[in-house]
Amino acid sequence: MIVDERFLTYLRSLEGQEIDYIAAIEKEALETYVPIIRKDTQTFMKFLMQTLRPEQILEVGTAVGFSALLMEAYDPADCQITTIENYPPRIPIARANFARAKKEECIHLIEGDAQEVLPTLTGSYDFIFMDAAKGQYPIFLPEIKRLMHSGSVLVTDNVLQDGDLIESHYAIERRNRTIHKRMREYLYSLTHDEDLVCSILPVGDGLAVCTMK
Repeated sequence: MIVDERFLTYLRSLEGQEIDYIAAIEKEALETYVPIIRKDTQTFMKFLMQTLRPEQILEVGTAVGFSALLMEAYDPADCQITTIENYPPRIPIARANFARAKKEECIHLIEGDAQEVLPTLTGSYDFIFMDAAKGQYPIFLPEIKRLMHSGSVLVTDNVLQDGDLIESHYAIERRNRTIHKRMREYLYSLTHDEDLVCSILPVGDGLAVCTMK
């Protein structure tokens, strides 16, 4: 936990009623242990959608479609969302969720490994949300940058690894050391990239928010 749980509980108590289908999909995801963006991340994403009003959105990591639907619902623009998912069991659930929300026309799901899909995409995106395999973020970054234009915003989730990122490499369980190393490399790359202006925020499990100069 990055921020004290009591503080988060208070902040969550201030939130209003959620859209019915989004609340239902969130409940189902939590009940079936599908990882989705945390409550405070949801609130921040709503703010970004209302403020930035992106028309073209790219999401890397669909899961069951929760974050794509959240972005579409709170974006005042007539947006188009392209989302990529590689885990077969979740793809039909995501498609069913897009259908139940009647959003199939504005959310396009591409099945496949993002490392293979990203090079096939053309054009540029106003907003990119990365919430996929954490160890792959450094590999995705060059293609992600190719798909950005001046003013594009890139948001990357889970960058602080529940606070483990500040720990020594040797304090991390051996099975998690590769992700720990790659995430540190990724954050260093973002914050030292001359094309980007970035801020690392202790929101949810950590967000890296960057814009292209």
